[in-house]
Amino acid sequence: MPQFAIYRNPGRNRDIPFLVQIQSNRLDRSVGRVVMPLVRCSGSAPPDHPLTPHLLVDGEDVFANPFDLATVPAARLGAAVGVLTESDQEAIIRALDELVSRA
Repeated sequence: MPQFAIYRNPGRNRDIPFLVQIQSNRLDRSVGRVVMPLVRCSGSAPPDHPLTPHLLVDGEDVFANPFDLATVPAARLGAAVGVLTESDQEAIIRALDELVSRA
């Protein structure tokens, strides 16, 4: 399960169609995976901002929500549906940097 792999959300929240693994590959031995929800864009979606970048995943407009990071058992994630592009990976890293910045 590579870092930045995309999974269909195994949960019940239909507003979150996907999760992206942000956990480093160096931690593959852990039973859980740290993931960031990719939330369906709607009328209440935040503006495209470094903290909440907008992405196109499997034809769906979503935004990354770093405020709701979670750990999900790897077995529950199932098969990855893809991996974020290099530019989308950079956007996720910027969002995490923005979240934990001391500035």
